[in-house]
Amino acid sequence: MLAVFAVLTAGLLTLHRAVPNTGVRLGSLLETFLPWFGLAVVALLGLALLRRSAIALAALLLPVAAWTYLFGGLLLPAAKTGPYDLVVVQHNVSDESTDPVGTARALSDAKPDLIALQELVPSALPIYEKILAADYPYHGVRGTVGLWSKHPLTDTRLLDIKPQGIAEPWSRGLRTVVNTPQGEIAAYVAHLPSVRVRGSGLASSWRDESAGLLGKTIAAEQLKTVILLGDLNGTVNDRGLAPLTSRMNVAERGFALSFPAAFPLARIDQVMARSAAVTHIRPLPTTGSDHLPVEARISLR
Repeated sequence: MLAVFAVLTAGLLTLHRAVPNTGVRLGSLLETFLPWFGLAVVALLGLALLRRSAIALAALLLPVAAWTYLFGGLLLPAAKTGPYDLVVVQHNVSDESTDPVGTARALSDAKPDLIALQELVPSALPIYEKILAADYPYHGVRGTVGLWSKHPLTDTRLLDIKPQGIAEPWSRGLRTVVNTPQGEIAAYVAHLPSVRVRGSGLASSWRDESAGLLGKTIAAEQLKTVILLGDLNGTVNDRGLAPLTSRMNVAERGFALSFPAAFPLARIDQVMARSAAVTHIRPLPTTGSDHLPVEARISLR
């Protein structure tokens, strides 16, 4: 039985795309927590050692190899002297945050080149603008998302990524051009609709629709180099984000689990790039939001 469970675990890891995603979206739910299958492998290993089962131990080589292939690279340390051109921070600051002052100072203290924020509310926006102004003289805000930059920004505009089923006012995406020393970069900041785990399955249709709209917009982007920062409400393994992950590079090193902040289970705060590499991503200390900030290094190609 242990050998059978080991083979099944390996099968789910390697063939997760074959799990149907119609109706309850079981495929996306599985892919959201796919890295945690490593715990199942550890548990099976312990049982196999306890039972002294050579067959089970041999079978465990399959899920160990599958997990290592999918996620082993993320565990490698970031190169201490590796080349990178930009440091960026992505953070959903929470529209219920009671400490925007502390949040702004904490993000500024990390000294990134770019800071992308979501869930900016009218009462907190002036606080972020004031505290970040000294180190980040350039910024653009559209709706509830914004980008602060050490480099000049031009052509900042709203992105239409609103799903058709949302009737109320909704503005959660922007596109701007960052004029870096290495050249112009198109920067996108987005906050995709939330997903919910219910008895009927994973409710992610609005998120998936919004990801599709964003993916089409990025595909049409004329600038070669693109950076996407956002609370995408999905992991990079989730097929619901395929319109983005199929077009952009994701982090090469680091798990950077970001949500929920109290006990992070998944990284739904993402940094992706086109014609550039996200060489490393890591979480930053909690700010009082229900998300952790994430910091990423970007190497321009």
